[in-house]
Amino acid sequence: MQELIQLVEQKQYQALRGRLNEMNAVDIAGLLETFSGGQAVILFRLLPKTTAALAFSYLDPDAQEQLIGVLTDRELGFVMEELSMDDAADLLEEMPAGVAKRVLAQTDPADRRIINQLLKYPEDSAGSLLTTEFVGLKADMTVKEALNHIRRSGLDKETIYIGYVTDEARHLIGVLSVRQLLLAEERQTVGSLMETRVISVATTEDQEAVAQVFAKYDLIALPVVDSENRLIGIITVDDVVDIMQQETTEDMQKMAAMLPTDRPYLRTGVTELFRQRIPWLLLLMVSATVTGMIITGFENALSSMVALVAFMPMLMDTGGNCGSQASVTVIRSLALGEVRFRDIFRVIGKELRVSLLCGVTLAVANFLKILLLDNLLLGRGVSLTVAVVVCLTILCTVIIAKLVGCTLPLLAKKCGLDPAVMASPFITTIVDAVSLLVYFGIATSFLR
Repeated sequence: MQELIQLVEQKQYQALRGRLNEMNAVDIAGLLETFSGGQAVILFRLLPKTTAALAFSYLDPDAQEQLIGVLTDRELGFVMEELSMDDAADLLEEMPAGVAKRVLAQTDPADRRIINQLLKYPEDSAGSLLTTEFVGLKADMTVKEALNHIRRSGLDKETIYIGYVTDEARHLIGVLSVRQLLLAEERQTVGSLMETRVISVATTEDQEAVAQVFAKYDLIALPVVDSENRLIGIITVDDVVDIMQQETTEDMQKMAAMLPTDRPYLRTGVTELFRQRIPWLLLLMVSATVTGMIITGFENALSSMVALVAFMPMLMDTGGNCGSQASVTVIRSLALGEVRFRDIFRVIGKELRVSLLCGVTLAVANFLKILLLDNLLLGRGVSLTVAVVVCLTILCTVIIAKLVGCTLPLLAKKCGLDPAVMASPFITTIVDAVSLLVYFGIATSFLR
């Protein structure tokens, strides 16, 4: 980095060009983001046209917008010419209206029509991810004709490893790989080699479901069809990796009681972070008043049996932790397609058995802790009855917490909500209230 900065400052552009030619486009994009506007433009203009466009596609939206502001119309036209259709659509989707209008003005009219078509698909759908740059073949082509066709048209395609066979009406009827073509006899037809059981998705399919299809079938590309099975485009695995990262980040943010965002942390302003976090914090703070009301309702009982107060934090924390474990496990299984709502009774049965094992283990460990640590070492004088009350409460709390933690995400999914919302903070609030009710209920029965 220091060497490149020095070359820029000394205006040794020939040496700088040589160093840039040795670098990967992704690394060049990272390099451009670290330089100021003027220096970034110098580096960008030293790159070959294809490399510059590829590096541009890897820049974050803020860096892209900054670079567009200083590029000439001719340079911008070169970039748009080299960008794939899906990357161009993603670029325009992130740009302000004025910038997007200028970019479209420098785009080829035919490409502009395709980009506008891609922008009409719902956000986070398969249609918004697809590219129209794929290898299309006909069933009556010979292997020789198909290979020649790929050689002529493959340079501008997103991928040439998979060919998609369509009829005259563009209906998807088959798929085959370049490997099959290379290993086949030249006189064989594409129709005799193609696989007719084609795995595809509709344009309206959610991007998370698309990622699951890729993972399930180990695909490198997936055709996207309309309601009449006409081939619209393909989605490639590099886009799916971005989807998986985006969806995982979104789930983690929701599970931490935050509104999701796709902006990097260091590029997110303080005000935006505040807006992400404060709604759930307010909601959880208000909901926590239920716990306070429960404690207030048993204020007289607590004043007569002060020993009960010392165990309240432990009971609430244990319940919250148990509920979080169950909810996170189920939420992740839902995201991976391993569990569906119809499995709810199997999930409940499994978590019930797990909760019994965990509850008994924690109860026994806590009973020994009260006898050895609290009574013998610390001399708190906790009675045997109080110890039994606490241990019974732990057992009941663990069972309830795990059942709540495993069922709420499944119910949320059934209602069309994101299961990640039913994660740690939300479930912890519920379990805290329930654990206190159970605690005071058992204490009232045993201690009068």
